Amino acid sequence: MTATGTDTKGAPAPSRDFIRTIIDEDNRTGKWAGRVQTRFPPEPNGYLHIGHAKSICLNFGIAKEFGGQCNLRFDDTNPSKEEVEYVESIQEDVRWLGFSWDDRLFYASDYFEKLYAFAEHLIENGKAYVDDLTAEEIRAYRGTLTEPGKNSPYRDRSPAENLDLFRRMRAGEFPDGARVLRAKIDMASPNVVLRDPTLYRIKHVHHHRTGDAWCLYPMYDYTHCISDALEGVTHSLCSLEFENNRPLYDWVLDNIPAPCHPQQIEFARLNLGYTVLSKRKLIQLVTQGHVSGWDDPRMPTLCGVRRRGYTPSAMRDFCDRIGISKADNLVDMALLEHCLREDLNRSARRVMGVLNPVKLIIENYPEGAVEHIDFPYHPEDPAMGSRPVPFTRELYVERDDFQVEAPKKWYRLAPGAEVRLRHAYYVTCTGFDVDPITGEVATIRCIHDPATKGGWSTDGRKVRGTLHWVSAAHAIPAEVRLYDRLFTTETPADGKADFLTFLNPDSLKTVTGARLEPSLAQAAPGDIFQFERLGYFCKDRDSTPETPVFNRSVALKDSWAKANR
Repeated sequence: MTATGTDTKGAPAPSRDFIRTIIDEDNRTGKWAGRVQTRFPPEPNGYLHIGHAKSICLNFGIAKEFGGQCNLRFDDTNPSKEEVEYVESIQEDVRWLGFSWDDRLFYASDYFEKLYAFAEHLIENGKAYVDDLTAEEIRAYRGTLTEPGKNSPYRDRSPAENLDLFRRMRAGEFPDGARVLRAKIDMASPNVVLRDPTLYRIKHVHHHRTGDAWCLYPMYDYTHCISDALEGVTHSLCSLEFENNRPLYDWVLDNIPAPCHPQQIEFARLNLGYTVLSKRKLIQLVTQGHVSGWDDPRMPTLCGVRRRGYTPSAMRDFCDRIGISKADNLVDMALLEHCLREDLNRSARRVMGVLNPVKLIIENYPEGAVEHIDFPYHPEDPAMGSRPVPFTRELYVERDDFQVEAPKKWYRLAPGAEVRLRHAYYVTCTGFDVDPITGEVATIRCIHDPATKGGWSTDGRKVRGTLHWVSAAHAIPAEVRLYDRLFTTETPADGKADFLTFLNPDSLKTVTGARLEPSLAQAAPGDIFQFERLGYFCKDRDSTPETPVFNRSVALKDSWAKANR
């Protein structure tokens, strides 16, 4: 590498984000003796979403890139909102994305005794005190962004008195909210976070790991930095909303005998269009029944997108493409869908399904005859193999592929028009039957050209339209769920109105009369396919032997962008 930022062959060097630049410099100066230790520290109070995927890929990716390690640590300090269900789902999501913490699974609750001991150290050194003010009074005493706060009347208690009260708090002598432990920093600080923040509060709540051993729980800001230090973290990577909390992170570690002092580095969180990435809002969607659950395929949760058919490689590619920056920005949902299309275009098997079927009868094809045509699963990957697809006199095609009065440049079926049935034959429409009650076309009548077997003409005749189809006698009835954006506006949570007012009433359309080729009877839940000409679809866990259910992962093209120009 040269000083101008080019490699020795003269090509521009790959760009480095600011976090990797910091680590490069730390390694150059030997700050951490070449060691890189990160952690992914979720709170087990909900399911992970796409925004967390960015942090997972960053923390585990940085560790791998620099030959270091990344811990998985649950910051479980608020037992009233935490559940084992969330702990298990988070581990599943991290594994799904392709990362492993090996034997480095930790919990903040592992450190409760050490955290308590550090709190006593602060008290003994006059750096923390027990406060009897109520939560409302503490807020009132804190001041505003333009006015300093004022000291609590309990701020000048002696270390001995504070230590006695703190130990009685731990012993369960006081009810919830009666007292808190606060850091003694500066009530006039321009950074409101430093105005004597709360370090411990009383909560007589059962903890999912420690049971009823504790009724005194540490606050997140106090716990997080100490947990990092106890685990030997070198670079504590967190989202930008914690930037104002960094002075508190440093203050705590500077005032206790911490084994090391990690560096907190903030990056911009992911903001994704046409959805919300707030745990509180996601919980509201679930509890109020606007979606079917945390894994509803319209949800931006990792379990939701997984159920919809998103792949871990597409998610990792998306996180790589959006990059790391210090500035907040809004990422277009189309980029995520583009990453998925690119991945599935390479990996998904091609099959045929008809979502809105109308019967097509080939009048010159023998009745009762069944011809099995070998279809490749992927036109560019012979290794995927092939499967036999039955062809018969009566087929189903898409209703939208036929028009009684076709406009100019209509290359699909119409009276007198000739089209190709994929991998089968050329057919020409000779007529149609209409349902006398509905007035809809009930049957399309055609003749086929036996000389075009395989879907190609031997006389040089060409057709411009190619239709997908399924045999009426062999097709599997299926339910297909078509998903769209969950919200009608790009920024539903901008605060100008209740985000629920922007829910998209058409975010889910259920098709109950679809017909699929018989090979899909062997598909397992989670298997993803390209339904030719229709999009990518994933078999859902709601499937039954009688009726498989498929979720549309993404359309073949970004039709949303065209519709909203």
